[in-house]
Parts: sequence; structure tokens; C-alpha cells
Amino acid sequence: MDPEKNMAVTHMDQPIDSSGETAAHLANQEDHEQTRMQAIKQNPWAFAWCMYAVWLTLLVSFENQASGIVIGIPQFRKDFGYFADGTYVLPANWQAAFSGGPVASTAIGALTAGFFADLIGRKKTIIAVLAISFGSVTMEVVSTTNPLFFAGKIVNGFAVGVLAAVCPTYIGELTPLALRGLFTCLMALAYTIGPFTAALILNSTGTVETRWAYRAVFVSQYGFSGIAALFVFFMPESPWWLCSKGNEEKAIRSLSRLGYNKNGEGPKRLAVIKLTLEQVRKETEGASYLECFRKSNLRRTIISIAPLSIQALCGVIFIAGYSTYYAQLAGFSTKTSFQLFVGLQVVSVTGNVVSWSLIDRIGRRNLTLWGLAFLTVVLMLAGGTATAGSVPSIKACLGFMIIYGFFYNMTIGSTAYTILTENATSRLRVKTIAIGVAVQNTWYTMFSLVLPYLFNPDKANLGAKIAFIFGGMAVLCLIYIYFYQPETTGRSYEELDELYMKKVPAREFKAFVTDAEKQGQEASKKTHI
Repeated sequence: MDPEKNMAVTHMDQPIDSSGETAAHLANQEDHEQTRMQAIKQNPWAFAWCMYAVWLTLLVSFENQASGIVIGIPQFRKDFGYFADGTYVLPANWQAAFSGGPVASTAIGALTAGFFADLIGRKKTIIAVLAISFGSVTMEVVSTTNPLFFAGKIVNGFAVGVLAAVCPTYIGELTPLALRGLFTCLMALAYTIGPFTAALILNSTGTVETRWAYRAVFVSQYGFSGIAALFVFFMPESPWWLCSKGNEEKAIRSLSRLGYNKNGEGPKRLAVIKLTLEQVRKETEGASYLECFRKSNLRRTIISIAPLSIQALCGVIFIAGYSTYYAQLAGFSTKTSFQLFVGLQVVSVTGNVVSWSLIDRIGRRNLTLWGLAFLTVVLMLAGGTATAGSVPSIKACLGFMIIYGFFYNMTIGSTAYTILTENATSRLRVKTIAIGVAVQNTWYTMFSLVLPYLFNPDKANLGAKIAFIFGGMAVLCLIYIYFYQPETTGRSYEELDELYMKKVPAREFKAFVTDAEKQGQEASKKTHI
């Protein structure tokens, strides 16, 4: 470090001085004045490494989807199931285990991530997880028995659970304010690209009468992990984590690698991080999981994680995991059912792309609220058409599933990750995100265990009438969003900390003028005098 930078760096155990505080407020104001294109041009490396974190999220989405859709492959049911009533059927207990077990281990992995990501850093945690992923994928590929395949899914579920918590944390800490909405939507896009890729592979191999009908899906995961492994040793550590550990010289170097190396941008950005962490430190006694449920943090924790749980409660696991199987039970050929699934993924990706412009224009709260309201109607219509039972009504039900895929990914499918990343307390971000992912996967585990018994023709045989259940839960979720979900569009972390510390009601977030805003405007005026 050069002497000029050293002068700008203070230590976390000392209060930030007035000049540092002024620099922080000025940087906060500059963030508000940036457009998306300006943010990309000024911070190309921050943009690039956030894109890398989005790529890592593909591992999560691909593995999650592969767990559900393999049951729609006839050869998989033949190799791991039994013959009954003229067809091969996967036992309900193993079907539930293959779907629910990895989801449960994902929840455990997410909670583990909160501990290790704060202990050894985001980068080292990701390196360790990629190594685990290579081993678990190999177990999936070579397995010929239910227990070995189940073990591979469990281990890989743990690995992707860690990534599911660390990646949004890394993005939230690196991305400029102007790009935060876009990148959290891109993270949601990764959750649609993964299934889309799996769908394309299955569309080509799903009807093959060998083990490669489903092994091709698992082998493809080597590609995602391999590309990630090529770059992981070059990724910069999060400056937020480094600063929280008192390693401010390393934080400055990390900021420099991220593109904050001109006109004193590094020290100014470090001042923002220090000021935000110092303000939060006054409200929190530590950085443990227990702290997420104390004092003002409890409200932030609930608001942060609720939309992820709402994703699970509004039926996406049924639409994404059972549409192919339902189409086959309805009489469509294996090839046609996979083509329908590809169509579902195409409209899902399209919906996410549409959300890129809506997330900042309409706002997080409104997009979530009105999107979920529309999804509730679609779920009720899907359940109604499934009740009729005729071929035309079943086709109409599948059509509603595709409509659901578009609007889900345009609304709460994207906004949930933005809300999770933005509202979490800075000092507790990775742990809050870990809790959100764990709770969501707890819901998914429960549904994965229960749905086969409700859906399968040899059990309750509800089929797509299950949509009524998710529609009812969506109504309750709507009530929560209307009364308790605040609008956080365009707010810096410093401003959000102030809003929560002052206990501003959720419905007043949008119009409330914070002290941080006023001080930022004053600092900006002084620099232009």
C-alpha cells in the first residue's frame, strides 16, 4: 500500500473519523446518482466477479432440478424401481427420499455456510465446496443402487446448500447499488437456466434405453463445476468480510482488484463499509445465528427470509418438479412431455428477463404483491381444470402451469433474492441468507416427502388438484406481503440500517427521508462548491 492509502485507512476497533464519515456519505450519494451502465463501466471487475457468483448459482439450480425430473425418465424408473400394472414405478419411499433427502441436506449445508463463510471467508468456503461437489457428482454417475444414488444426492445437496447461501452474500457485498436489483434477478435467472439446461439434455437423452438416459444429466454437472474451478483461485475475497475481520489493507487490495482504484475510490468505498458495519455493531451484540433473532434484527430476519418461504408455499416445487410426470400420466408420450418441460423452462427464462427492468421500475414490494396475486388465480384455475379430468381440461391445466412459470419468474421468483440480499443486516448477511435458504429447503423437504403420496396414482391420486392447496397458502402469503413487506428499491445498506433502527413502519419505507440521504446530499453539494 502507498502512504496515501494508509492515511485513509483506519481500524475497525476505532470509531470512524469525521472525514471518513463524510467520504462515506459522499460515496453513498454517488451510488444513488449512478445508472446501470455507468456502474458497469466504472466497476467492470466487480461486475465480472458478480457474474461468476451467478455462474456458481447454476450448480445449485441444476442439481436441484435434476433431483426432481429424473423420475420422469422411464429408464431411471426401470433401473431404480419395480414393474407394476404394465409399467415401471419408482417406490414412493425412494421417490420421496430422492426428492426430499437432498433438499434437507441443502438446508443443513446452508446453515453450515453461515458459520464457515464468516470464519474462513467466502472464497475458501467456495473452494472447499467445489471439491466436495466433484466427488458427489461422481457418486451419482456411477451408482446402480438406490442407496448409493441417494448418498450422492445427499452429499451434493449439502454442497449446493453452501453455495446457495454464499453466492447471494458475495453478490450483495460486491455489487454497486445501481446493479443490485439486476444481479439479484440474474441470480434468479440462474435458477431457471439450470433447469432449462437439464430439460434440453433430457429432451435429447430421456428416451434412450440405457443408463445414459439419466446419467447424461449428472455428467453435465462436471461442466458447471469445472468452469467454476478454473477461476475460483483468482476471485477476490469480499472486502466486507475482510473489513469485519480488521484486515483493512487486504480489503483495500480487494477493492482495487474489483476496480475501485481511481481517484481515491478504494478508501472512500472502505469508509462506506466501515460506517455501515459500525452502525450495525451498535445494534448487534455479535455475529451468531442467535443474534438474527434478537432486538431489531428479528424484524429484518423475518422480512428478509419470508419471500423465499413464500416461493415454496406458492407451489413452484410442484410446477417445476411434477409437470413432466403429470403430462405422462395424462397420456402424453415421454418425448412430448419433455418438450412441454422445455417449453416451461423457456417461458420461465423469458419471465426472468422481463423482471430485469421491472424490479427497479415497479419496485420489489409491488412486483411481489401483484405477481403473487396473479399466481394465486392461476393456481386456482389449474386446480379447477384438473378436477374436470377430461383430455382438453388436462391440456388446459398444463397450459396454466406454463403461464405460472412465466409470471412466477417475472415476479416473486426474482424479487425474493433481491429482498433477501438487501434487507439482511450487513454484519449478519451470510447467516440471514443461510437461514432463509434453510427454511425454504425445510418447506421443500416437507413437500418432497408429502407430494408423492398426494400426487401418485397408486396413492391419493390428487394429480394437479394439489394446486388448490398451494393456492390457499398463497392467499395467506398475500396478506403478509400487503401489511408487512417494505419497499427497499434504491436504498443503500446504510439507509436500510437507519430505517430499521428507527423502526419505520413497512408502508412508510418508500417515502421516508433518511439522515444518510440528507448527509449524502450535503456532502455532494460541498464537493461542487
